Amino acid sequence: MSEPIGAVSTGIAAFTATNLDDIVILLLFFSQVNAVFRRRHIVIGQYLGFGVLVLASLPGFFGGLILPSEWIGILGIAPIVIGINSLLSQDEEDADNQAEMDLGNSPWKSLLSPQTYSVAAVTFANGGDNVGIYVPLFANCTWDSLLIILSVFLVLVGALCYTAYQLTRVPAIAESLTRYGSYVMPFVLIGLGVMILVESHTLESCSYVALPLLVAACGWILLNRNSERRLSEVENR
Repeated sequence: MSEPIGAVSTGIAAFTATNLDDIVILLLFFSQVNAVFRRRHIVIGQYLGFGVLVLASLPGFFGGLILPSEWIGILGIAPIVIGINSLLSQDEEDADNQAEMDLGNSPWKSLLSPQTYSVAAVTFANGGDNVGIYVPLFANCTWDSLLIILSVFLVLVGALCYTAYQLTRVPAIAESLTRYGSYVMPFVLIGLGVMILVESHTLESCSYVALPLLVAACGWILLNRNSERRLSEVENR
């Protein structure tokens, strides 16, 4: 088998093995699309999060060192925080959507938006195991095969997003996601974050860092929600 064909096959196999579970998260994301949270936020966020994963894996190609898996697992805090924030803000979602309908269609606004960063953070946190696979994979690549594999990855990220979006248009799936997606999504994100923390043994090895960060993030969310509620009450008087 020639090197280009082998690199394409390797890229497809590696991407499928490490990203197939992302389709469930993408399904839930696409089911939440509204005037504020657009499809472009999901696609750009997915590419951004996956791109950071690839960058974190490139030291394997250059023979460098990366952070141990326990420290990478700290990223599991991101989906937990996003899930908690989503759970607490469900009652205010409609009001926020109406207030922010004029975001515009600029791709730069989408790239810099908190919605995009939320998707990217979840993608990156959920891909902690990707690094463990991509590092040795890249370490055995030549420049040519590395470029081919990365090109395959970029194409497949788009294909994954497109597949997830099309699945939300299937009547049975769309109806279920529309009815229950907003309620399920926060718990899926929280469960995903906990699973990342547990499977990476972060709570065992780095609890002195992970737990204070999680408590601080949850405290910040509560303080921010209370401040917004008080400001809203003052404005409505």
